[in-house]
Amino acid sequence: MLTWSHRFYVPQLLFLTLMLASASATQNAGPKPSQTTPTPESQYSGMYSFLRDGEFVQITVDAPGHVIGFVSRYGDSDSDRDVFLDHFFKSAKLDGDKLTFATETVHGKSFEFHGTIERGEGKNHGDEAFYVLKGILTEDTTDDAKKASSQSHEVALKSFPQGMAPPPAGK
Repeated sequence: MLTWSHRFYVPQLLFLTLMLASASATQNAGPKPSQTTPTPESQYSGMYSFLRDGEFVQITVDAPGHVIGFVSRYGDSDSDRDVFLDHFFKSAKLDGDKLTFATETVHGKSFEFHGTIERGEGKNHGDEAFYVLKGILTEDTTDDAKKASSQSHEVALKSFPQGMAPPPAGK
């Protein structure tokens, strides 16, 4: 049998329970936060081969046309031979399938790429070479004597298989 104190607390508990349930339902009934829908260009995000085995370009398309990334390469001077050097993009742009980027200068070297992202020989989206960066890569070098030189050549940089790290360097 309920005593006077039980009669007093039970309605209060019932009221509080209903209020909490109502508040929870109101929060859940509101507009859902928008889920980020991947842009068509974001499919190009990933790692691509670079000039030597073990070197790579990381590209991330984080908004339409906006690209961030870096080139990770082995040093080739006496002071940094075989040390990994990261050249972060100082500018980059993706316009449809046209990609351009320019890197920061690290140890006297910087890179510029002007080209396209094309479908490669990979059969499925996660396969190696599903996408290929094709274009002109310009390597700008400034030596210790402040003498500048520039070399340009055509490249075809293949996408790495998804979920894989760059291949080990062959020494």
